[in-house]
Amino acid sequence: MASVAVASILFAGSCRSLAVPSTARALHISLNKHLNKHAFGWSCRSSHNSSAALAGETESSTTDTGNLTAASSSNSYPKYNRLLPCPTHKIPPRIEHIVVSEGGPVLEYICKALDLPPLFVADLIKFGAVYFALVCPKPPPTATAEEIRVFKKATEPLVLRKRASIKGKTIREAQKTFLVTDVDQFVEPGTYLRVHVHPKRFPRCYEIDWRSRIIAVEESYVILDKPAGTSVGGTTGNTEESCANFATRALELTTPLMTTHQIDNCTEGCVVLARNKEYCSVFHGKIREKKVKKIYLALAASPLPTGIIKHYMRPINMAPRLISEDFNKGWHICQLEVLECIKIPWPTTVVQEKYCVEDCGWPSQDYAYECKINLLTGRTHQIRAQFAACKAPLIGDSMYMPAAIAEMMNPGLNPFGKYKKDFTSESEKETAVINWIAQHGKEPSVAIGLQACQISWDDGEHIYEAGSPWWRC
Repeated sequence: MASVAVASILFAGSCRSLAVPSTARALHISLNKHLNKHAFGWSCRSSHNSSAALAGETESSTTDTGNLTAASSSNSYPKYNRLLPCPTHKIPPRIEHIVVSEGGPVLEYICKALDLPPLFVADLIKFGAVYFALVCPKPPPTATAEEIRVFKKATEPLVLRKRASIKGKTIREAQKTFLVTDVDQFVEPGTYLRVHVHPKRFPRCYEIDWRSRIIAVEESYVILDKPAGTSVGGTTGNTEESCANFATRALELTTPLMTTHQIDNCTEGCVVLARNKEYCSVFHGKIREKKVKKIYLALAASPLPTGIIKHYMRPINMAPRLISEDFNKGWHICQLEVLECIKIPWPTTVVQEKYCVEDCGWPSQDYAYECKINLLTGRTHQIRAQFAACKAPLIGDSMYMPAAIAEMMNPGLNPFGKYKKDFTSESEKETAVINWIAQHGKEPSVAIGLQACQISWDDGEHIYEAGSPWWRC
């Protein structure tokens, strides 16, 4: 068999490079097709062996394998028992980036390029873990000379002009990614593929009695009391394990529910799911017209006074979200109103363990403060970031509480805080911002002290409330 020539390309935060085998094994899949020989193009490989990575997957329970099976031979793939149900153990994230060098069915190409079982790749496609773009995106600044060479070769103007599929499109339009939904989808040379080999998982989805979380079922929408540790509509690389999907199945609906708005994975509470596209558009319009009112309960580590709290959020779509008390040109205004603040006992260790709430090292854990909040603007991480900036981070918030503690220990650490320093140059300030970002932790795995306890619209004509938050249960 012909050798496989592969060049590694690293995308920021995605994976590390690994040497690629010089030969590729022949596959037989139940689609009754034999794989053609391909010389593969550009691929980013993770730092661990494909077979070893899949070994952990075999611990999950076997379900019906349908018509897709891997060949059994001396070179057969390791036993694979399906992507679902969710494995009980954690698998490190792994993302692969490929530029197709010879056309063919997407499943066959990925199998051979990444040395993965056909059944596993088919499941990844069904799971929403495979994306494509007609033209590969530009490599990051950290790319090597070889990686840049491969990119330039695939995107030479003469090469692109020969591709009928991108005629009439700008390069930016052609670089837009879409989900691969069919194992037989044809991918032409130059196509970019992103494969989430180990997508982010949401094991909490399988622990929930979803029917009991339904607050209301109306003609055009459903109100769900979203559990913490779940995604409303899925994430990049995982469109399967979502509240919308599991609520649809719990209600035995024939039409999938659709998301109308988002709350963080670590937040619980009221979510509106549309039963049709028309109402999805209607509710989006109500949000734009500020006809939707959201009330939250936040469990903070320190008390806050009642009244309106205002900050400005940096307009970069990346966590952690940085905010400032002072106006900065181009930054988004963030406003919330603390309606009341009640002193209550800090949640017990038993309760925290039950809901997988992380101990983030707050120095005093005798009392917590339950705040009722009227959210006036709906920015991502807004409540979490604003409370942390006020030295009242939310319990369990492993991203923002460490930064709040760090600033308490060193008041001048936050370049946008009350005690910020005067910088002599932009590079000095940029270094301070990078250092400040480094003080933040990782996103919480399950629950934090935050609940969307009430949602209403049309001046209270429609109003719904969630059940008791986890810290009261």
